[in-house]
Amino acid sequence: MSRKHPIVAITGSSGAGTTTVKDALSNIFERVGANASFVEGDSFHRYNRKEMKRELAKAKEEGRVLSHFGPDGNLFDKQYELFTSYGETCTGNTRHYIHNEEEAALYGKKPGTFTDWEPLPSDTDVLFYEGLHGGVVTDEYNIAKLVDLLIGVAPTINLEWIQKICRDTNERGYKSEDVVDIINRRMYDYMKYILPQFESTHINFQRIPILDTSNPLGSRSIPTPDQSLVLIHFLKPRPSVEYKLNLKGLIEGSFITGFNTLVIPGGKMGYALELILTKRILELMKKRGHLEG
Repeated sequence: MSRKHPIVAITGSSGAGTTTVKDALSNIFERVGANASFVEGDSFHRYNRKEMKRELAKAKEEGRVLSHFGPDGNLFDKQYELFTSYGETCTGNTRHYIHNEEEAALYGKKPGTFTDWEPLPSDTDVLFYEGLHGGVVTDEYNIAKLVDLLIGVAPTINLEWIQKICRDTNERGYKSEDVVDIINRRMYDYMKYILPQFESTHINFQRIPILDTSNPLGSRSIPTPDQSLVLIHFLKPRPSVEYKLNLKGLIEGSFITGFNTLVIPGGKMGYALELILTKRILELMKKRGHLEG
C-alpha cells in the first residue's frame, strides 16, 4: 500500500460488470480534479489472441489448465512491478490489448494483439486499474497488499455467466457454445485465483437478479437494473451504524441486512457508487497529500 501515490483497483471476473464501476470512478476522478492513470487488466495477459489459441490447444493435449484467470495465462510479475513502482515513485510501464477493429484503427495494430510497453503519463495523482486481478494473491505475488482501495464486483454466478455469454456473443462475435466451453475450462482458475480476491477487497458490489435465472446457459438477455438488487458489503473499514443509516436514508428503497451490508434497488447503483466512492476517493487523496485545496 502506497503512502504517497495511491492505487485504486476494481476487480471482478469476465462479464461481472466492472465497467459500470469503472465509469463511475472515472467521473469521480474528473469531478474532484484527480488526474488518474488508467490501466487495463488485459494488458497483463501473457499471450496475444493467436498465441493463446495455440497454447490452449497445447495445454489440452497435455492435460494442463490454462486460462486468463490463472498465472500461466498472465504476467503477474509485470503487474506487481507496475504497482510497486507506481506506489513508490509514481512511475511504471504498461501497454494496451486491442479488442476490436475500432481499437485497431486507433492504435494501428491488429485486433487480438498488444501495443508496445510504454511509460505511464507523468505527474498523475492515482493509478486506476480495472480487470481480473486487482487483488490477486499467489505464492509469488501479493498484489492485494499494494492497493489502497480495492473494489470487488461479483454478481451472482448465474448472472455473471449470462452477462459474459451475452457480451461475448453480441459484441465479440463468439458462438454461445464456445463461451460456455470457456466458462467450463476456466472453472479451476476461477475458484483458485478470482474468488479469493473478494476477501481482500474494501467494498464488494454484488448484483442479484430478481428474475428466474435458473438456467443461465439458456438465457439470451441480461436482467435490467430495475430487475435486480445490489448488495453492498463493506469489509474495510467497517461502517458505523450512523453511516449506514445515513446511506439508507439517502437511497430510496434500500434496507440493511447485516452489520456490514446494505441492499439497494439495482437502478440506484450509480447513485450509490457516487455517494460511497466519492467520499473514499477524497479521503484517500487527502491522506496522500493530494487535493489539499
